Amino acid sequence: MERTMTVRDLCALHTHLLDSDIQILENLSTNLSLIADLNKANVFIDCPVREGRHAIVVAEACGHSVKSVYDHPVVGKFAYEAFEPAVFYVLRTGKDMFVNRALTQEGAMVQQSVVPIKGGCNRVIAVLIMEKVIHEEPESLSQFDRQDQQNSLVPEFIEESIFLINNQNRLVYTNPAAINLVSEICLTDCVLGESIFDYFPGFADVLASKEDILMKEMNIGKNIIQIKKFHLGNKNSNETFIIIRDLTELRDKERELISKSVAIREIHHRVKNNLQTVASLLRLQMRIGAPEESKPHLLVSLNRVLSISSVYEIILASSQVDHVDLLELIGKIGDMIVHTEDQARLCLSIEYGGELHSIDSDIGISVALVMNELIHNCVKHAFREGTEGNITVCLQKDGPELELQVRDDGIGYSPAMKPSLGLDIVRMTVENDLDGEFSIQRIKEGTLASVRFPYKR
Repeated sequence: MERTMTVRDLCALHTHLLDSDIQILENLSTNLSLIADLNKANVFIDCPVREGRHAIVVAEACGHSVKSVYDHPVVGKFAYEAFEPAVFYVLRTGKDMFVNRALTQEGAMVQQSVVPIKGGCNRVIAVLIMEKVIHEEPESLSQFDRQDQQNSLVPEFIEESIFLINNQNRLVYTNPAAINLVSEICLTDCVLGESIFDYFPGFADVLASKEDILMKEMNIGKNIIQIKKFHLGNKNSNETFIIIRDLTELRDKERELISKSVAIREIHHRVKNNLQTVASLLRLQMRIGAPEESKPHLLVSLNRVLSISSVYEIILASSQVDHVDLLELIGKIGDMIVHTEDQARLCLSIEYGGELHSIDSDIGISVALVMNELIHNCVKHAFREGTEGNITVCLQKDGPELELQVRDDGIGYSPAMKPSLGLDIVRMTVENDLDGEFSIQRIKEGTLASVRFPYKR
């Protein structure tokens, strides 16, 4: 026989509560039956879970003189904010919520009151909930709702705040989200029959508008809301719907993303400047004091630094902070090598199949190093001094992989050539950073170097 999980079991499994907090809930749970009998209702204890924005029922009781709201036990079941907004409002604020509507885990509409349970340092550790069955449809529902009882439940599922007002701007209907919004922003209870201007004086311009459908964003204190207004406009009713969505959290996240984007671009800018400084130092070393035999090696290092710098230049010139255009990157590196090597006799071309490709900036740095070494290898080994030739870079997508080929029509690569640092850099970068494969071979006219790696858009 399966053992019923206790308050302690559920709290230990699903919450971050301390042992002292769990002890408080265990003590309270022993009195739930008395509380339920006194109020002739169902009574529950809900705790916030550690994983996300929902809660779990850890204890329940039902008054002996009333029929339970539930057909089956709900201990161990989860409660969600969309259905029971009052529970989560109390968990966040520590304020009481009375006579609120909610939907049970079994889909029944109930009248719900919620109070916080506090532990050490006055922290809200759980909520005590009392629920009673709503036997009659609330008088606040409009006539169009009464015609379809099933449709009247729809607003209870919606997270947006819904207000229905009559031609005197007085509240006729509010859903649970609207009740919570008034409590949170206006710090008062939402009462049917009151003027909506008692809670939101700034709505005067919105309701005075002659437009039947209106959407507007506005500030109320520290909150940013989106308000939608439309008239029912039938002959039996002159009521107006106001739907409010709280955009505060969304706008905060947008500002946070913008701030992070600006910070990332600033970092890219500083890295680019630092690389340009290193490049300038290498150029200075080449002009002053470097032996002639050392200058080719300094030039190779210079090109490597400038290839990495090209990634940041392209990012800063675009609207994206984490992607780089692969064709632009290859063109920039190729032109730079031909220019710095003073190889005007060589022609560099880029071929590609299908759509243009962009890659993550961190992958772009590895590709930049690889392309620098392969193109420089062509310039250095494929053509005798003074001869003309062609270097072709081919880019194509092959299923989930990208293939980069660098081909020349020069004297070609010989397997007997001694190992070079450049090809070692290519091989290690492709295998370790790109998780790909590298090959180089002699072909009928020249050399073909090929790099394949997974394409991550």
